[in-house]
Amino acid sequence: MKKSRISIFLIVCMVLAAALFVGCLGGQQAEERGDGEHFTIGVINLMEHSALEAAFDGFVAALAENGYVDGENITIMYDNAQGDQRNLSVIADALVSRDVDLILSITTPATQMIAGRTTTIPVLGTAVTSYIVAGVIDSNEAPGGNISGTSDMNPVAAQIDFIVELVPEVQTIGLIYNSSEANSVLQIGIAKERIREIGLQYREVTVINTAEVMQAMQSIVGHVEAIYIPTDNTMAAAMPTVHSVAKEAGIPTICGTSTMVRDGGLAAMGIDYFELGWLTGLMAIEVLHGANPGDMPIQFAASSDQIEINGLVAQEIGFEVPERFLQYVFFPE
Repeated sequence: MKKSRISIFLIVCMVLAAALFVGCLGGQQAEERGDGEHFTIGVINLMEHSALEAAFDGFVAALAENGYVDGENITIMYDNAQGDQRNLSVIADALVSRDVDLILSITTPATQMIAGRTTTIPVLGTAVTSYIVAGVIDSNEAPGGNISGTSDMNPVAAQIDFIVELVPEVQTIGLIYNSSEANSVLQIGIAKERIREIGLQYREVTVINTAEVMQAMQSIVGHVEAIYIPTDNTMAAAMPTVHSVAKEAGIPTICGTSTMVRDGGLAAMGIDYFELGWLTGLMAIEVLHGANPGDMPIQFAASSDQIEINGLVAQEIGFEVPERFLQYVFFPE
């Protein structure tokens, strides 16, 4: 009986020792895989509007799909500047002082701001039209430094051609944008060149903030047959104002992104911002695993010819959608 108790005791000790060994081995393997790591990602956004929100949602979704879940193995610190440069500066300083593992900068101004604050923390941008024009990288193929990301460069020339097909009677195209946004200036330059190439006229008006959009729209609607709005953050945030003026004037507005159409524009041919954010999220995973953003080429959305036409807006302005585009008409809920 005594010998039996000793044997049982020895067996229990052996089982416990084996379990401890396996646990230690598993912990070591987990450490080697990085499973025990926790990363902090800071997010700096210029303002709130549908396209930028879609880009952020795509970024978070890509991380979660690959096992990086906010509140579990990553912490996402998000803030937006409500379109105010002073707020943008404060947010950038706060993220740098926290020494986060990665910064996601949404929009050109946000990326420019954070580029002026750190050369060591990895930065990935999204909803940035041209990193080169913004002055934050050396080239799209080899950015250099600590910044890379995804570009929302639109097929601007093709968008102008789309306007001509959608509104065959157009002779003069209105251009409205924020002249202080480098990405908008770039797109408008391309738009003007294409308009001249096809023998049409343009009339442009610029704004600096959303408060100026109402007056700018009212000053242009009586002189053009259609209005083109690029992927401009100020204009995207002011789409309800654009819609109200265009509705009263009965004039079609063609936008650089489908999210602007859902917010009151007539039509768009452009990129999917959720997809753009998703691509940025996949890049973020590489960075968290040790990749240097400066060695990662700028990426572009796979598709840039998605067409959406707001059927409700078409009815409101009395616009008859050409038959070949009827398949792209939707009615918002």
